[in-house]
Amino acid sequence: MTAVPSQPADPHARHAARAGSFDAVAARYAANRPSYPPALLDAVEELAGRSLRGAKTVDAGAGTGAASALLHARGADVLAVEPGAGMAAEFRRRLPHIPLVRGDGNALPVADATADLLTYAQAWHWTDPARSVPEALRVLRPGGALALWWNTNALDVDWIAEATGRAGRFLGIDAAAEQRKAGERVERADPSGRLRFTRRTVRWSRRVPVDTHLANIATHSAILIAPEERAAAFLEQERGHLLEVFPDGVVEETYDVLLIVARTP
Repeated sequence: MTAVPSQPADPHARHAARAGSFDAVAARYAANRPSYPPALLDAVEELAGRSLRGAKTVDAGAGTGAASALLHARGADVLAVEPGAGMAAEFRRRLPHIPLVRGDGNALPVADATADLLTYAQAWHWTDPARSVPEALRVLRPGGALALWWNTNALDVDWIAEATGRAGRFLGIDAAAEQRKAGERVERADPSGRLRFTRRTVRWSRRVPVDTHLANIATHSAILIAPEERAAAFLEQERGHLLEVFPDGVVEETYDVLLIVARTP
């Protein structure tokens, strides 16, 4: 299948279109996207070398607040940073008790050396590391930590590998290969070499109705910028495939959370 024709041809324009695509669907994003397991926060504490309780934490690219809420529940003193108007509005609606400021990871609206922990949940790939790494080093206190993580598809689960292949054919890419390449790029999250990251993978799963699973897929940026009729047809075909695997209509999604953490000197 060829690439979706209405997507911008220029890579920078396509990246910007995908980054900005979430604002219009912020409520659906919040309702249907997966969160993160408690074991992930355990791993963040271990690799950061400190408890989250009382930690001055900046959650950059906070979206609608999935990570901010979990960090706050662990006792972290959270400041959320989000560039998108729609996502920020949904964050404030859902989490009015957590402070949020508008801004992005390339130019954090945060004073120097004020954070014990800087997190990017599902967000570092929207930044330019040539700018976001110096920003992280500026904002973090000595001995602070930068933690980046992503929910990724567990491709060793047969139905997930097959669904990933179908999505890739719809988008005109090798989706599994792209995920593997993304994992390799994570290892080079700091092209300057100033940070040394430690990697951890945390597997978890959730059981959701097929409608929730499809709504989750529909909030991914590559689908959001696809032609609406084609995306709707793809999702309806996916429903049929899923019901063959999960005839009771309840999908078990399995994720590998890829976590990398670097401590500052």
